[in-house]
Amino acid sequence: MQDAWIPLALSLKVAGWATALDLLFGVAAARALARWRSSARDVVDALLTLPLVMPPTVLGYYLLVLLGRRGPIGAWLDTFGVRVVFTWEGAVIASMIAAFPLVLKSARAAFEATDPQLEHAARTLGLSETAIFFRVTLPLAARGIMAGALLSFARALGEFGATLMLAGNLPGRTQTLSVAVYSAVQAGDDHTANVLVLVTSVVCVIVLLVAGRLVPQHTLLTSR
Repeated sequence: MQDAWIPLALSLKVAGWATALDLLFGVAAARALARWRSSARDVVDALLTLPLVMPPTVLGYYLLVLLGRRGPIGAWLDTFGVRVVFTWEGAVIASMIAAFPLVLKSARAAFEATDPQLEHAARTLGLSETAIFFRVTLPLAARGIMAGALLSFARALGEFGATLMLAGNLPGRTQTLSVAVYSAVQAGDDHTANVLVLVTSVVCVIVLLVAGRLVPQHTLLTSR
């Protein structure tokens, strides 16, 4: 059981950071898409949703090409001594991008479902657009955003393909629970594999139970 704590702690750390970043960028993108009136909106939405349907290994390859030391972004980061490949930060990036569409779709649907008359009423009271967003729009859309965040956390927790491609499989450094299960099976270590699978299953059940407590079930279902 002791062998499972390190990848579990790393998985929770990676999923937590990935979810926080998804909330930050996903809510901003969802708000912009919900209010944007342009023929290009559907194209942008499709591009942002692409990680949801793209094979994880393909997504990981794209990230490796972009963020590797010879990639356009990776080479630029390398001039500052920043490396992403084979680091836990790389696992965060992979998980964040893989789970991003879940926050985006849920938050956009929540924003589009808010009553614009309430925002208009707030304007007539002299509130700024920033104040309207934080005091009116965001509270009204909070449940949908929360549903997306919970689904994003669960997705990031189980991310495998993109993480393996970008962050690798370094025990204690980038080996998350899903990658550790893969390594144990490949090595024929059934005992470790069984323990890791059990821990992963328990964590997933806990996440779903918390999701059910915080967000009504019909909200989770309609946000998928």
